Amino acid sequence: MRDHKSDESSGASGRRARGELESGVLAALWAADQPLTARQVLERLPGDLAYTTVLTILSRLHDKGMLVRHPEGRGYAYAPVRDEASQTAVQMHSLLKRGSDREAVLSRFVSELSQEDEQLLHRLLGGQDAGHGDDGP
Repeated sequence: MRDHKSDESSGASGRRARGELESGVLAALWAADQPLTARQVLERLPGDLAYTTVLTILSRLHDKGMLVRHPEGRGYAYAPVRDEASQTAVQMHSLLKRGSDREAVLSRFVSELSQEDEQLLHRLLGGQDAGHGDDGP
């Protein structure tokens, strides 16, 4: 039987950052080309996690609507509902909606972009404007 202290002390500070395990599980599932069982996810994660810890994280992500699961043997195989880019966009949109001043939030976000990301954003927005013009009357 494993000691809870050994699970909690795997990070340098003794505890993982909030959401770190969920992020790791999602990353493992996004990198896979098919749904994974809890055992397969565990094998893809760094460190010395307990199988039950991975099961708990998978169950929580499923309850949040972030994963679908399919019967596989005596358990389930899990797959993400959205790809990584879509999930990140959903999270960014959710954070933007929480702010009371959208213009200030967007302005600050854009002002802190790297030059490469700013150019990419300009290109994407320019492509959207051109696309809307083609579809219009």
